[in-house]
Order: sequence, then structure tokens, then C-alpha cells
Amino acid sequence: MRDSTIRRVAVIGGGANEEHDVSLASAAAVVRAVRALGLTAVALTVDRRGGWHLHDGPIHPAQAVSSLVSCDAAFPVLHGVDGEDGAVAGLLTLTGVPFVGSPVRAGALGMDKWVTKLVAESLGIRTAPAVLVDDRFDASQLPLEPPFVVKPTFGGSSNGVTVVRESEELAAAIGTARAAGGSALIEAFVSGREVDIALFRDRDGVVRAGSTLEIAVADGAVFDREQKYDGSASFTLPARVSADEHAAIEAAARALYDALGCAGVARFDFFVTAEGVVLNEVNTTPGFTEQSQVPRMFAATGLDYPALVAALLDAALPAAAPAPPDIRDESRHSWHESRHS
Repeated sequence: MRDSTIRRVAVIGGGANEEHDVSLASAAAVVRAVRALGLTAVALTVDRRGGWHLHDGPIHPAQAVSSLVSCDAAFPVLHGVDGEDGAVAGLLTLTGVPFVGSPVRAGALGMDKWVTKLVAESLGIRTAPAVLVDDRFDASQLPLEPPFVVKPTFGGSSNGVTVVRESEELAAAIGTARAAGGSALIEAFVSGREVDIALFRDRDGVVRAGSTLEIAVADGAVFDREQKYDGSASFTLPARVSADEHAAIEAAARALYDALGCAGVARFDFFVTAEGVVLNEVNTTPGFTEQSQVPRMFAATGLDYPALVAALLDAALPAAAPAPPDIRDESRHSWHESRHS
């Protein structure tokens, strides 16, 4: 690591949502990497009910805050609601602890698939035609024809996602999606190859891209939760795309990274179709085990897992600002001020 001021790193995993176990796996991998870097890992876990644990023991929330502020930086890997959506970023910002990952705004926008679509379309990035299902939704007015993909507006790991091929299946699919995430989206099914790319802004301000990654999915299917976590998924790195397709994917990802206000690593999922590139989703806290997609993408460019963790920690700290002449006390700034100045 380039910054020798980091000694203790709070690694936050778990979460009170359906991605709890996935987050625990991500956190365990980050703890291993932090220790491999010669640093002290302070393992904090949010249990399924929202309670805090330090290493293996339950603690009061005030003790969790004390543990956080005792650290030089935090590496949260809370996936999903009440974590990835900006909740943990807000906590860390208020406590003044530098952290890896996106700030509140980017996490909240990226978690909301409907809002992400609006941002993408405003940038000229194509998304699948979709309808928001809320309390005012009228199925008789649906302007789309099956097949559809019905998904929760919030959440990840493909929880609550259903491919609907007949209109009579729609109501049940909406119920499944809304049970997993409140409101839902009905999207036109996009036929194309699934290709992802990941970005992060390093300590020098350079946005670095990992390799593209193509996911092998059967025709007419989606990359579902089982495939993501049972080891059956087949990835190709780099993806088998043309130079023009690669350029379109990376340009769209970079535009979204900046427009959403991302920091740390974010993954951008696309479909590559005969008509061009179509955005699927954005993940501001993607899965982060050694075998997850994002670490594989950067490993393919020569940045192995511990080196990626080190680079993300380096980027989380504010750049040192020179002190004004003869003024010492006034040169001290909060992390939040210096990070966003």
C-alpha cells in the first residue's frame, strides 16, 4: 500500500436483508486480504435483525460506532437494502471514517433501478423499455407485450426476478417481485449476450477499468441467484465483443460512474444485442469474494485480489492538502470536506 497511515480497517458485512450470506462471504474475503497486507482487520457484522457484532460477539450500536472511529478506514461490503443503498455510507460519513465505496447519493441512485434507467436514458444510454409497478399500476394499460422480466425496483442478487412468457403469469411475478422489494419493474425481455465491466477511481483520480466479462446464459433465460452462487456460472474474460462494442460498453459505464457520483468500485451490467448495447443494472457494492465477477475482472488486467483491496483503501483516504503559511490549526479539514472539495 502506498499510504502508510492505514493500520486498522473496519470490514463491515452481513446486513438485515436477503443478501446477508453473500455479504458475509465478501467480508470474509476482504478480511483475509486486509490481513495479507499486514493490516489489522476489525470485523463488524450486521445481523439479520439489524444488530451489530464485533468479530463473533454482539455489541451495542454505540460500541459499533466506537469500533468504527478507532479505525483508519472502513471497507463496507453490505450488499442490498440498508447497506448498499447509501445507509452505511451515511453512517460512515457522519462518523468521519474514510471508507471504500460510493457515497450516499450514488448508492441510493444505483440501488433504484427505475431511477438508474432515467439517468441512463438522459445520457443517451439505452435501457430495456419498462413500466414501474406501484400502487397506481393498471395491468390493463400495460404498453408491453410478453416476454417480460419482472424484478424488484430495489435489491440485488436477482432476488424476486421472474421471466414472464404468458400474460396470465404476470400477477404472480409482480407479487414475487414486490415481496422482495416493495415496488417492481416490468421490463421488455432483451435478447443479447450479458457483458459486464467494472470501474474504480484510484488515488490519483484515474478511473480504472477491469476486463469485460461475459456470462454464459441459455437463450431465453436470465442470470439468476442460483447460477450466481452455486458455482455453475460460466464466465469468459475478456468478453467476446468487437472493438466498437467494447468502446460503447466502457464509455457508457464511465458516463454512468460520473453521473451517479460513484466512488470505489462499481459494476455495470449490459446486454450486447444486434442493435447495440443496452444497460441492464448498476451495482455500487458488487459481490466481492476472490471468485466474484469484479475481482476476476481486475485480476485479468494484472491487479490481483489483495492489490485491488489495497488500491481501494488507498483511494478512500483524502489527498494530503498543503498547510497555508503560518497557519496550522485551520489547515485541518474533515475527511468529508477534503474528499469532496
